[in-house]
Amino acid sequence: MPEDRNNKVSCNHYRCDIELTLEVIGGKWKALILWELHLNSVIRFNEFRRLIPEITQKMLSQQLKDLESNQIIQKKIYPQVPPMVEYRLTDLGEQLIPILDSMDKWGKNYVKAYETDK
Repeated sequence: MPEDRNNKVSCNHYRCDIELTLEVIGGKWKALILWELHLNSVIRFNEFRRLIPEITQKMLSQQLKDLESNQIIQKKIYPQVPPMVEYRLTDLGEQLIPILDSMDKWGKNYVKAYETDK
């Protein structure tokens, strides 16, 4: 459950379940991070920087921490120097992929419709 809602007794404090979903995966970067994890299975931190070059290191760290705290992704740290960190989707995160796939298809259709209207 997102941190700012942790003090709530249940999800009934959201207007609807869509609000909760958007709180967990909303924002500019989370959906892209999840989509890249879906496409690549396992990604290391610096690989994210190559895959999504527009994101800052600070923002990437924050988004990954949020997704991890909401149990959408799993972080694995290998004890070596320098430390190697890998991220992957959890089972809960995998359940988001059909939603993201639908968003991807909708976006492609929107672009086609927009280009046709011009």
